[in-house]
Formats: sequence, C-alpha cells, structure tokens
Amino acid sequence: MKRLVGFINRSLAAFTISLSTFLVFCVVWQVISRYIVGKPSTVTDELARYLFMWVALVGAAYTTGLKRHLAIDLLTMKLSGKRKLINELFIQIAIAVFAYIVLVHGGIQLAAKTLATGQVTPALNLQMGYIYFCLPISGALMIFYSAVFSYEHVKQLICGRTLATESKFD
Repeated sequence: MKRLVGFINRSLAAFTISLSTFLVFCVVWQVISRYIVGKPSTVTDELARYLFMWVALVGAAYTTGLKRHLAIDLLTMKLSGKRKLINELFIQIAIAVFAYIVLVHGGIQLAAKTLATGQVTPALNLQMGYIYFCLPISGALMIFYSAVFSYEHVKQLICGRTLATESKFD
C-alpha cells in the first residue's frame, strides 16, 4: 500500500509541477504579448484560467495525500491515544464524504451536463466538460487518500486494543 501511495504522490507532484510550469509560461507570454507586443493573446489568457483550476484541484488532492491540507486541529492537538485516533478517523470520513458528494458526484454531473450541451471555450474551442473533469479526478484522489488514512487509523485502533488487552493479562 505504501508503494502505491508513494507512486501516486510522485505522479501527482510531477503532474502538478508540469501544469504549474506551463501555467507560468502562459502568464509570462500573456504579459509579454499584452505590454511588449501590444496584441494580447486570448489563447494563453484562457488557457491560464483553466490550468489554474487543474493546478488548484489536483494540488489540493496532493496536499491531502501529504496531510498538509488546511486544517483547524485545535481539538485534535488536545486529544491523545484512542480519542485522537477516533477524531482523526472521523475527519477522514468527513473528507471522503465531502469529496464524494461535492467533487465526484457534483463534478461528474457538471461535466456530463456541460458535455451534453456542447459548451465550448471561446478561444481554445475545447469542450468545457473536459475541463470540469478536474473536479471528479481530484475528488477520487482525495477519497483514495482518506481511505488509506482511515485504514491506518482503524488498524492502530485495533492494535491498541489488542495491546491493551494483552497487557492486562500479563
């Protein structure tokens, strides 16, 4: 399992870095074409917007996998032992439920409806539904990470109970 998580982490890091680099090139070219050439590029302007969506959402999934996402952990920091594990398990379940309802389910519906209407981007002439697929992809990745972390928490809870019972009888 650790190998799979490590592989996904490295893949997401490379993908996000690649998209971010391309995004920077688009923005730099937009500035050059607007202020130096005097003819702004509509293609890079639009592409930068959509790349930013992908970088933000895939990056959010990546940070979830590294456990570096934004969190208010005042309660978790004050807890210890079994209570802390249960709280962390609850948080992972909440993340997975949110990711499923909003990102996966909602994202698939948004992408499907947008593809059905045939909406295309003005400058790139791409189907908007394909651009919106960053939502269910990032949601699925977040659910994967939440499942892995939940499994680890449950395993720790079970091991903790086993060790506690064994130590009572020794």
